[in-house]
Amino acid sequence: AVAEPVARPAVAEAEAAPAPAVGRERRVPVKGVRKATAQAMVNSAFTAPHVTEFITVDVTRTMKLVADLKQDPDMAGLRVNPLLLVAKAFLVAIRRNPEINAAWDEGAQEIVYKDYVNLGIAAATPRGLIVPNIKDAGSLTLPELASALGELVSTAREGRTSPAAMSGGTVTITNVGVFGVDTGTPILNPGESAILAFGAVKLQPWVHKGKVKPRQVTTLALSFDHRLVDGELGSKVLADIAAILEQPKRLITWA
Repeated sequence: AVAEPVARPAVAEAEAAPAPAVGRERRVPVKGVRKATAQAMVNSAFTAPHVTEFITVDVTRTMKLVADLKQDPDMAGLRVNPLLLVAKAFLVAIRRNPEINAAWDEGAQEIVYKDYVNLGIAAATPRGLIVPNIKDAGSLTLPELASALGELVSTAREGRTSPAAMSGGTVTITNVGVFGVDTGTPILNPGESAILAFGAVKLQPWVHKGKVKPRQVTTLALSFDHRLVDGELGSKVLADIAAILEQPKRLITWA
């Protein structure tokens, strides 16, 4: 004879069901800056074929230069920090490898090479992530670049960034190191060719002049649009940035 199925008590079924999370979840409409950022990132990630390369570099000399510049009368009253020299290194690397400063025009099936650099800086604000850019950043002196960076950050934090300041960017830097993060794989700002992630600077054991010494080290990550930037070009740009940060005197000899 076939055994009759055993009826499961209703109480057991009720106990097995997941408890409703009433009062333990919040639903927030996606709108404003968050909605715009989400759409832009999805469009970028699924339109431009991203490649990300990484390099770890000894930035001890750069950190010493930052400390020296803070005492320099020509930089008085300006925001001087490692991001300033990373930005300058990126701009010098672009000057040495100008083909990376470009955009892909899908409609015209053309690559648009740009003879100017509008440098975007990813900024976390109470409204969400925004990426204002410094117009013609490649033509600025170091004090001018420091002033522009300081104004950009202050304006973003106060919620006063204009739409014009967020349009027309060509490349971007995202400073994930301020959150203690080593690095990341950043997504391109739509319409741009490259984005550089600057990781946390940490004291680490490093081989310096044949001996293991404590040195200040960071990891950089460069994402680029592989439709218009080949691996060789992207690698040259990242290697140049790292070389400048390792030996910041190259800001003079390579500029």
